Amino acid sequence: MPMRKLWLFADGEWRASASAETIAVDDPATGERVGECPRGCAGDVEAAVASARSAAAGWARTAPADRGALLRRAAARVREHADELARLVTREMGKPLADARGGVEAGAGTLEQYAELGPLRCGRTLQGGWGATDLMVREPRGVVAAITPWNDPVAIACGLIGAALVTGNTVVHKPSERTPHTGARLVELLAEDLPPGVLTMVAGDRSAGAPLAAHPDLDLVAHVGSTRAGREVAATARCRVLRENGGKDPLIVDEGVDPKWAAGQAALGSFANAGQICVSVERIYVHRSVAEPFTAALVAEAEALRMGPGLEEATTLGPLVDRRQREVVDEHVRSAVAAGARLLTGGRVPDGPGAFYPATVLADCADDMPVMREETFGPVAAVRVVENFDEALALANTGEYGLAATVLTPSLTHVQRAWRELRAGTVKVNAVFGGAPGGAAQPLGASGEGFGYGPELLDEMTHTKVVHIAVPEERH
Repeated sequence: MPMRKLWLFADGEWRASASAETIAVDDPATGERVGECPRGCAGDVEAAVASARSAAAGWARTAPADRGALLRRAAARVREHADELARLVTREMGKPLADARGGVEAGAGTLEQYAELGPLRCGRTLQGGWGATDLMVREPRGVVAAITPWNDPVAIACGLIGAALVTGNTVVHKPSERTPHTGARLVELLAEDLPPGVLTMVAGDRSAGAPLAAHPDLDLVAHVGSTRAGREVAATARCRVLRENGGKDPLIVDEGVDPKWAAGQAALGSFANAGQICVSVERIYVHRSVAEPFTAALVAEAEALRMGPGLEEATTLGPLVDRRQREVVDEHVRSAVAAGARLLTGGRVPDGPGAFYPATVLADCADDMPVMREETFGPVAAVRVVENFDEALALANTGEYGLAATVLTPSLTHVQRAWRELRAGTVKVNAVFGGAPGGAAQPLGASGEGFGYGPELLDEMTHTKVVHIAVPEERH
């Protein structure tokens, strides 16, 4: 990969960062250097925001159909460069190549979805009297900061950027410092046909993120990332904040389910992308009647995964994003075992380069263990046996998070109780992943606020202006 030197995108051109400090980006599978990006600074942020602000009025006046057409062209370019983007994702954060391709395809699909939906979003009218009409019109907010994470860098960025652009906002994008090359290449593809300043980018860590979130000339900050970072954004932003942050998503395995099928669902939810998905399964409550065969099947699922570099097509479990994240995961596992949990498989840092960690299954987990309370964000299935569905629901509702929850059950009564009683923005029944492409939800508690994705995200990117029009009184 050629070394990238220009990291600030403003006024339609790439510039050098004003920051002299750099951050190393290493391949988490091999430890080899992928490249370096600047740490970022307030000067970079100022240039990007000023560029976006200067373009805001003209872009807002652009016809919605024209904005949609440009978004469709951008989606086509993302598809044309899908393999390039997927390889960048895998090099920077380790995801198996097939999963990385899936994320790129999802991003292109989201752009296409918003290209169609954006021009159709409309307000409503109220008839106050024969000579008066009220209009409720959706207008762009102005300048949107899109701060995106490393775990699915193309799909998430396409969602936030696409929704903001099609509704008439200009965007300042800050990709994660762990996947900066992916972020920069995506911006190049998206901005190719856009007027200068409509899409800008700053690179770096919180040295760029903090002044961006707190900038006084923003109209919306959209943040997807950790709970800690999200709280900092919410505390410093001077405008509306949209957040999707951490979770400790529960999975309930009810009596009467096929334990082998349930174990396959649990393995998918716990180990996909090495457990580094916002809605990964983080804790499992299994009914005692199926606990033994379920756990045995879950161990078999974990041990069947092939751990290796994401660029190898046979790999089904890639590395964690870096060794710092591996330390967090390993500490959760070791502290659980020290407190009495049984390690059934995995749970040991392998020798060799990279940030690999095996698929791990823990049994007899207690409610006060960090692995059951704090976001692990790694390939760990933490299992606790429950006596009945009431107990499972009560335990699933503990903790500060409320991103998503899943229940596997053959009981329609339990289905109804689950979606009504579980305190989560998304409740999934009999499938840990999936759902309609246009689905959206509002995270609860520490997991965030506001709608992310779906048609509702278009409303988040706009505000409603009420216009009262009356016929002048005739004077005789």
